[in-house]
Amino acid sequence: MNGETAWALYESRLRRVSAYIHDHLDEELDMERLAEIACLSSYHWHRIYRAIYGETLAATVKRLRLHRAAGEIVGTELAVSEIAKRSGYPNLQSFNRIFKSVYGMPPARYRKEGSHTAFKPSPNGKIQIMFDVTIREIAPTELIGVAHTGSYMQIGKAFETLFGTLYARGLARPDMRIIGVYLDDPDIVPAEQLRSIACVTGSADVPAEAPFERRRIDGGTYAVLRHKGPYADMHKAYQWLYAEWLPKSGRQLKDSVMFEEYLNNPRDVPPTELLTEIHMPLA
Repeated sequence: MNGETAWALYESRLRRVSAYIHDHLDEELDMERLAEIACLSSYHWHRIYRAIYGETLAATVKRLRLHRAAGEIVGTELAVSEIAKRSGYPNLQSFNRIFKSVYGMPPARYRKEGSHTAFKPSPNGKIQIMFDVTIREIAPTELIGVAHTGSYMQIGKAFETLFGTLYARGLARPDMRIIGVYLDDPDIVPAEQLRSIACVTGSADVPAEAPFERRRIDGGTYAVLRHKGPYADMHKAYQWLYAEWLPKSGRQLKDSVMFEEYLNNPRDVPPTELLTEIHMPLA
């Protein structure tokens, strides 16, 4: 088997397993079953997966389930017990314990007091906290990415495909910056129709073969909000930018897409330590 055939084989298996995990989070995800989907022995497959993604299959499943749970706690009225069941936990007590160990407080308290509540208006209708926004000049930037259609909270599926393919093809480099490009307004477009692209920079020499596509960030002036905390809070941060910062800034928006740059990795740091820079294009 030559090198090209080998990476194509592993790329396909990585993509198949990643897609299965994201599409079956409501179900029991048996590690042996995931190895069967990869068509490799459990002994070998788990080591290959960890070498590529930097975490075990079990850690990926736990992280994705808790990420989705946090989004549902923040953005829906679902009962915590229902969210626990959807997250694969046999009882509410175990879900409370695991969620608290990752997000710093149990889910019911997180709904009331989590970091997303910093964006809530006070009784006079104003948000009192000011967030870190800087004005920057950004050079045009070439990207390569994987398209995603659906909830922005699920763009991780496209990022898994992006990184798995980059590593399988031997194209990943440590200087690649991680960018999410968001094409639609989630307050207007139904979640299942939202379009986004999981991207990396430094891609001029990366062949744009499927599943990759080329994108470009326009150069120009951007307002950049640095956000610290879970991705589940991001929608609130966008609302603050539009409702609070933009009117007071006296600036006008440019007809260009917004994007996010992820400064650290959810596999390496807890959700409370995630750093994201939201870029709003200005005229």
